[in-house]
Amino acid sequence: MPPAGVFRCALGVSYDGNHYEGWQSQASGKTVQDKLEQALAQFTALPKITTLCAGRTDSGVHGLMQVVHFDCPVRREEMAWMRGTNRYLPDDIAVQWARDVPISFHARGSALSRRYAYVLLESPVRPSVDAGKVGWVFRPMQLEPMQRAAQALLGEHDFTSFRASQCQAHSPVKNLMRVDISRRGAYWRFEFEASAFLHHMIRNIMGCLIAVGTGQRPSSWMTEVIAARSRDAAAPTFSPDGLYFLGPTYDPAIGLPNRTPSFDWLP
Repeated sequence: MPPAGVFRCALGVSYDGNHYEGWQSQASGKTVQDKLEQALAQFTALPKITTLCAGRTDSGVHGLMQVVHFDCPVRREEMAWMRGTNRYLPDDIAVQWARDVPISFHARGSALSRRYAYVLLESPVRPSVDAGKVGWVFRPMQLEPMQRAAQALLGEHDFTSFRASQCQAHSPVKNLMRVDISRRGAYWRFEFEASAFLHHMIRNIMGCLIAVGTGQRPSSWMTEVIAARSRDAAAPTFSPDGLYFLGPTYDPAIGLPNRTPSFDWLP
């Protein structure tokens, strides 16, 4: 519990992950958290403000609505938090909204679920204008086999086969609530929602779905991969380029936005 006179604020933050070493603060200072905390300190004229996020993202992964909270003895209007902080942020990071929240709110602990999207270009030619913003596959893909494979992922499972060796999660058991796959022209969109995700879990699932979609593996292979509970059973980790953290969901009573305008930018 913070001391009296300290207020809690939540921010929705979007960022292009291509030029950063992930979300979490590093000694290099080249992370999204480092840039955000520096901007908040400059705006408030305080020595330091420490933020806590809803879900860490890796190097090269983008965020459409990362949610953070922080405690601060300075109170500002919600629009002032947004515009004032953005003044000190680089162009590829922006606070999308700000809200005063109860001290009991916790960006990570209060989240009901977390959402990601992966955007994939199917083309014989590599990405150019969207390089770093989309994954790429040069083989034709089929929707129906991937949808059948995705059904095996739904529900509560031990996702060890999709877990990075450096993952720090206490348990590999997660509840994957939703996998939606759609296509618009040459672009595929894969959307995932779960209670929480393991390190590299989506990128490892993407490798398997693409193997199925391109006909290299049957749809039934996904069930075998899950049952194996071994990283060796799954496909190689896929590129981070097309991965976007869509943000967490919370109890509507808290009153936080569920999306940002950049959601409309994705295919």
